[in-house]
Amino acid sequence: MLKGARFLSHLRVWGKRRFGVHAAVTTPLKLVPDAIVSPCDALDRVSSALRRLILQLGAETIMSKRFALFATVAVVAFGALASAPLHAQMAERTVNVGGAPMYPSKNIIQNAVHSKDHTTLVAAVKAAGLVDTLQGPGPFTVFAPTNAAFAKLPPGTVANLLKPENKTMLVKILTYHVVPGRMTAAALMKAVKDGEGEAKLKTVEGEDLVIKDAGPGKLAITDAKGDVAQVTIANVLQSNGVIHVIDTVLLPM
Repeated sequence: MLKGARFLSHLRVWGKRRFGVHAAVTTPLKLVPDAIVSPCDALDRVSSALRRLILQLGAETIMSKRFALFATVAVVAFGALASAPLHAQMAERTVNVGGAPMYPSKNIIQNAVHSKDHTTLVAAVKAAGLVDTLQGPGPFTVFAPTNAAFAKLPPGTVANLLKPENKTMLVKILTYHVVPGRMTAAALMKAVKDGEGEAKLKTVEGEDLVIKDAGPGKLAITDAKGDVAQVTIANVLQSNGVIHVIDTVLLPM
């Protein structure tokens, strides 16, 4: 924003020298308030400030095609720079999970904390000390059980797992939901087809998960104890991997 202020200062001097306008600019030009404003608000304020400046430089300045072109190019260039981050975010193809959009430009933790359906999982990841790992470069494929999935466990299971003395078991269960690499639904389907009906995936925990075709466009995951989870939302892309939402907690031996 300081660069914008310096630009307008130079613009006033240039206008005076080029067009012989020596009257002082009497209206103070404040581009932004002390608080942070959005790119769109900043663009509107700079455009307004430039229009005021053009009026204050006099009729001769207004009539100058050269000055008008210069000012127009300046506004367009500033707008493009200011709004680029906003446009980039709007251009992302997001998937809604737990009432929140999941942005492919954000990592697994940055997205997961906004899902209302995964508050238990996020609490477990924090208790297990795995936040930094899942914010790392990866890539990781995460099978993410919902709050309802955790609620299907025997009463008191989650509360006990979150206790500090049970951290080792909690880490074991959570890392059983993570597979190294970025395995999209298409990649999983291909692995199942290549495996003639099923595919075994080695988890970070060390044991295998068995992936099977559960119907057109559907996948089922069987854990080491024989329990089956269905993928309810697939291909939630992340900057460091992919999440597949599941309806059952997977348990290692």
